[in-house]
Amino acid sequence: MESCALVLAKNFKHWGTNHIFGIPGKAISPIIFATDAYDIEFVLSKHETGAGFSAAGYSLMSEKFGVAIGTSGPGGTNLLTAAGQAKASNIPMLIITGHPGTKDSGKAMGQDSSIFGTDLVEMFKPVTKFSARVERADLLQRYLQHALEKAFTGVKGPVHLSIAFDILIEEIEPFVVELPTPIEMISPSLHEVVDMLNVAKRPLLYLGKGVHSSRAYEEVRRLAENWNIPVMTTPGGKGTFKSNHKLSLGAFGLGGTIESAEYLQQGVDLMIVIGTKLSDMSIAGFTKDFYPKHVIHFDYEQTFIGKTIEVPTTAIIGDIRSNLSFIVRNLREKVELEFILPRKVHQFDMNEPNERMTSETTLKVIRNTLPDDAIIFGDDGSHTFYGIKYFDIYEPGSFFFDDIFGAMGHGIGYSIGAKLAAPDKNIVCLVGDGCMFMHGTEISTALNYHSPVLFLVLNNGRLDMVEKGMRKMIGKSIGAVYETPLNAALFAQSMGLSSFRCYNPEQLQEAIQEAYVIMKEMNQPVVVEIMVDENEIPPTMGRQ
Repeated sequence: MESCALVLAKNFKHWGTNHIFGIPGKAISPIIFATDAYDIEFVLSKHETGAGFSAAGYSLMSEKFGVAIGTSGPGGTNLLTAAGQAKASNIPMLIITGHPGTKDSGKAMGQDSSIFGTDLVEMFKPVTKFSARVERADLLQRYLQHALEKAFTGVKGPVHLSIAFDILIEEIEPFVVELPTPIEMISPSLHEVVDMLNVAKRPLLYLGKGVHSSRAYEEVRRLAENWNIPVMTTPGGKGTFKSNHKLSLGAFGLGGTIESAEYLQQGVDLMIVIGTKLSDMSIAGFTKDFYPKHVIHFDYEQTFIGKTIEVPTTAIIGDIRSNLSFIVRNLREKVELEFILPRKVHQFDMNEPNERMTSETTLKVIRNTLPDDAIIFGDDGSHTFYGIKYFDIYEPGSFFFDDIFGAMGHGIGYSIGAKLAAPDKNIVCLVGDGCMFMHGTEISTALNYHSPVLFLVLNNGRLDMVEKGMRKMIGKSIGAVYETPLNAALFAQSMGLSSFRCYNPEQLQEAIQEAYVIMKEMNQPVVVEIMVDENEIPPTMGRQ
């Protein structure tokens, strides 16, 4: 017999989860003790939301299962935002929250998480795929297995279990639950898709973050090359297709390129939409003049298909990679090098000593200096939309951004968890000063747990998207400019990190190069702050 906490820890280890994220509290302390016994590192985050973000990044990069824990009451409510972000990003992860004790339910208790207090199970239901209270120790296996099945089946996402302190220490027969391997169904309409591709005169591929979720990079490439289809990406689909591919048009929507808009202006007869809800951020600037004659929409579920671009639509429901694999399985492989252009080296002018850098120049310097395999986690803000427009992709799967839920600060935690899950990967966080104000203390977590992420902070002293949006609407901004701006370099130094503050392209290039030396030699994260023009207009003004 073993305690429920030990059984949980044994399962974590069996899944290959070597780190869990959270903040200690009595209600969840048995889990922390148990994971220590199984040599699983408990990562002390600075806020439960940051713990949830890190667990999601861990899951995304490891393709295993991230785990975040929070104590009862506020420890649980602080994880709600992270759950919402993971659900929007289709990331499977397990959130466990505590409760003082089932035997005292109905009595007045501090941080009560039951139906008599802060009912965490009900709160988590809208932002997870499954949320339940384990009310008896002998039910733990059944509930855990059901949670895993929900997390990995269909549209992947987070799940939540509330487990009381007395149940965690109760002994049961040990068990191991395997991570499920979903059985992916193939759409019966795929032959119809091939027929439409064969006769299309001006087709267009529009890729969303579902291509990231399904890791369908090769299948998308082969589809595009075989039928010679130009490719554009949504903001969330950034990083799914190489920028230096001859068929790449770059992004559309917020942060979109001239090339993608020009191709649409000339008419499209068949648009193949893959893995996107076609949100307002993805179709900003998409007028009825751009409407194709027909849409083929690949996605896991029907909900948003045919409701944004109202033209005849063929829905292909199911796992994107499985369905695309079926289409390209018998195609002759073309030589990819025929489609690849040389790596672009951006040219730019130096700014005057009394001027700040533009964000466009900043992103071009970053691209020139970072290695091709750098994996970017773009936080939510205009800084990442500049990245969507100007940062070239040379390796698919090297840029992640959420254009649906949009929790500021999530990229910080995601990058930390990703680096812990894959120490050999080159992880970079593209973040703004507003996001750093919200969850910047997590960079201390990166330092303390040897997660050498490069944090690139674009600082213009304001919530840029909001500030510029207000000016567009009413001619002024209210409450969107920081009276005392952040000094991100000093902020980082106060927590023991190495940092740089840059005002021109030369300083930025040198700072990134020095940061890589520090990260390699000291196994520590580094913050590079870039002072950017506070008056420039971000590429987000097309949103209605």
